[in-house]
Amino acid sequence: MLSPMPTDWHVQLKPNKVGPGEGWKNIMVKVGIFGATGYAGFELVDLLQKHDEVEVVFCTSESSAGMTLDEIYAQGPHWPLIKSADAPLDQVDAVFLCLPHAASAATAVRARAAGCRVIDLSADFRLKSLETYEEWYKVEHPRPEWLQEAVYGLTEHARDEVKEADIVACPGCYPTSVLIPLNPIVKAGGVKAGAHIIADSKTGVSGGGRKAKLLYHHVEVQDNMTPYGIGQSHRHWAEMSEKLAGWSNGNGAPELIFSPHLMAIPRGILSTIYVPLKDGWDAEKVRALYEDAYGDEPFVKVLPEGKLATVAHAVRSNRVAIGMTVAAGMLILTCAIDNLTKGSSGQAVQNFNLMYGFEETTALL
Repeated sequence: MLSPMPTDWHVQLKPNKVGPGEGWKNIMVKVGIFGATGYAGFELVDLLQKHDEVEVVFCTSESSAGMTLDEIYAQGPHWPLIKSADAPLDQVDAVFLCLPHAASAATAVRARAAGCRVIDLSADFRLKSLETYEEWYKVEHPRPEWLQEAVYGLTEHARDEVKEADIVACPGCYPTSVLIPLNPIVKAGGVKAGAHIIADSKTGVSGGGRKAKLLYHHVEVQDNMTPYGIGQSHRHWAEMSEKLAGWSNGNGAPELIFSPHLMAIPRGILSTIYVPLKDGWDAEKVRALYEDAYGDEPFVKVLPEGKLATVAHAVRSNRVAIGMTVAAGMLILTCAIDNLTKGSSGQAVQNFNLMYGFEETTALL
């Protein structure tokens, strides 16, 4: 029997406002956070403290159970941390999984058995192909049939599906920075047949997580920039390639070359993407396509002509900045996001808002 959680540490929020979602009017949605002490987990804690429609019932940490969150992060709330096994799933409506790959899927099974909806920040439900998942992550999936049911939560391109989903797989940070700028031109059939798309992406060190490898240590990173997983060897390549194939409408998916780099900043991603264009696609046509696709999006900004995206456009926000240049038949896209916000916890909250009928921008602006 799970012990009930103390009631004096729940998030103290204003009374719930009426939301547009069916069945959730005047109800505070109760959530749990698994893995609250990682960088993505704590970013999520920070966002949910600002969410007027949420009550956080529990936070877990395997390494810090028995401590409080403010003992781990000086500016964190005074919330107790518990083991995942002790999480009172019967007391929450939804869970956020900020857990390592493989561990996340097992926790999702427990959560769904308890009737909870799942917003997963790991890779465990991003891929539709079981064979691809097991090839890249080297583990058996506990519920392979759920790979087809889970919704890939690239929010701007999955709103209707996210609203009805019981499991949302939040995209990886690199894929978010590559797929959002690529979606319009790939779906429109503007990529030259047989072409290779090259995505050159650079991330801040928080992308390596709190249990970072030597590569991410300050002494290794400072005054340096390091490529890794070049070509088609990074796990995120499989995720991006699968989505590009799905958007190609049977016309032959463009081959992706992915070149990630580590740079000496705490957070943020800048992706520069090279797309060979079909004949007839000039700068004016490309710009019209992107302004039509993203002109009304609350978080995606297509920059004016001549402006290129920089990390400063998006850092510490849920924004996506896209710049574009056409030269010698090549579309060069620049895209900036914050890896911990739009690339992780911010996108998770954006999807959560859709799932429960709240304004999509709640707690994110």
